[in-house]
Amino acid sequence: MSRLDAMIARLLTQRAALDAAVRLVADLDGPVLEIGLGKGRTYSHLRRALAGREIYAFDQELHAPPDAVPPAPYLRLGDFRDTLPAMAGQIPPAALAHADIGSEDRQADAALAHAIAAPIARLRAEGGLVLSDRALAHPRLREIATPRADLPAGVSPWRYFTYRVAGP
Repeated sequence: MSRLDAMIARLLTQRAALDAAVRLVADLDGPVLEIGLGKGRTYSHLRRALAGREIYAFDQELHAPPDAVPPAPYLRLGDFRDTLPAMAGQIPPAALAHADIGSEDRQADAALAHAIAAPIARLRAEGGLVLSDRALAHPRLREIATPRADLPAGVSPWRYFTYRVAGP
């Protein structure tokens, strides 16, 4: 698979997973966590799909264009290992968390995913969803199948992880 084909598969899988998650959390109260704002593409998508719902975005630095930047009270800049735990008790339990933290460095990604799994699980509502481009391991996170029904024929799905949050 070429790098272009891999990028297309990743984006199509990501959109299908996000759209399915939006349907699955429609009746669940709570904000959304966008962990890895990046260029703001998935934030923009979630903002339209979940109009009216609070969306907190996290990233190391701001790289998104102005139309994809959340209002100041909903933007948290800094290391995820610091900014996610700092939110505990500051916001209601989240209905959905989307972690797009992947890079070309699989070892660094695995270490970061390990470090943020517990804070993500603590910020989540019971029964809520967590989507991630990297595997997360925590006793409260139960992996479920990532929906692929919305992928166009012929597109090879990219590995995306979907978790339901179990009780304490």
